[in-house]
Amino acid sequence: MRETNTAYLSLGSNTGDKLDNLQEALLALHENLGEIIKISPVYESTAWGFDADNFFNICASIQTKLAPQALLEAILATEKKLGRIRYQEVGYEPRKIDIDILYYEKEIVVSDYLIIPHPELPYRRFVLKPLADIAPQFYHPIVNKDTRNLLQECKDKGDVKKTHYRLFKNRTDFFASINLIAIEGNIGAGKTTLAKKIAADFSGKAVLERYADNPFLPKFYKDQNRFAFPLEMSFLADRYQQFTDDTSQYDLFKNFMVSDYDIYKSLIFAQVTLQKEEFKLYRKLFSLMYKEVKKPKIYVYLYQNTERLLENIKNRGRVYEQNIKPEYLAKINQGYLDFLKSYPEQNSLIIDLGQLDFVSNTDHYDIVIDKILKFAVQLPR
Repeated sequence: MRETNTAYLSLGSNTGDKLDNLQEALLALHENLGEIIKISPVYESTAWGFDADNFFNICASIQTKLAPQALLEAILATEKKLGRIRYQEVGYEPRKIDIDILYYEKEIVVSDYLIIPHPELPYRRFVLKPLADIAPQFYHPIVNKDTRNLLQECKDKGDVKKTHYRLFKNRTDFFASINLIAIEGNIGAGKTTLAKKIAADFSGKAVLERYADNPFLPKFYKDQNRFAFPLEMSFLADRYQQFTDDTSQYDLFKNFMVSDYDIYKSLIFAQVTLQKEEFKLYRKLFSLMYKEVKKPKIYVYLYQNTERLLENIKNRGRVYEQNIKPEYLAKINQGYLDFLKSYPEQNSLIIDLGQLDFVSNTDHYDIVIDKILKFAVQLPR
């Protein structure tokens, strides 16, 4: 069996969603070529050799069992899959993704299609800067200088600036960086199912609401006016106690926490269900509690239309939910959307599920996960 070798790669993009292009490329490389070990910060640089939009550039190290020529072929296949055909270009052109092999261990390779080390490496500041972040003391096997020295001597005057963006080796690495993510949604949207799947697939601790234990819930669905206030007060007390306990107890064997609710949902539901004076009293108590709870780094709202919500509620068969009115669900949806608009400082992502069925369709589940990842790479470190 072939041994594993370390290769250093340069990745760049200057068309479309540049950050997402780089993140997609990293995921594809990690899945198909080998394990990504290090990723540099993202740099923004002026186009080198032609007039075009600025590039986003990174460098990454990867451990691979592929020989240099096979690695090149796999990289070209990855570029093509992501929307670029390399050898049809004439000169320098904008590109969705560009992946170059900089080093392959200390090997020197010269062929018609591949030269390692990359011959332009010492002259490109936009490559040397990110490379210096992950391999500052790696020596060029021909000129016998490390990356830091090459960068100091580089005469390239192109503008290269470090950005605040962060990219991830794989989806597990991404979720491990979050600490706490909240999956929210209306009744029947599938938030608990998604939270459980994410926790199971990416080694997270699931923080799940114990809604079924509330004795006022079945009574509320029969007589909302009478039982709204005791229901919302009991929910608030339970959520505050549970959320505080669960999010303060870390699991050494889990990388992050994912909840199927955020305590702010108490205020959203209460605003829909309570009378005006009841809500004023409720809000005072809520405000005191909300200051003390952990806030999610990413807040995901699963939006689903009322017709699909009613269908999901019917299919899961909870007796006390079967008489929920469409108007009530519509008010809850609007309450969440109003909340998200009112708190722009919160890292909120609305996913319109439409016809997506992430429960039974793996491809749909991957779409949802990638939407969350794509949103996350836009956030500051």
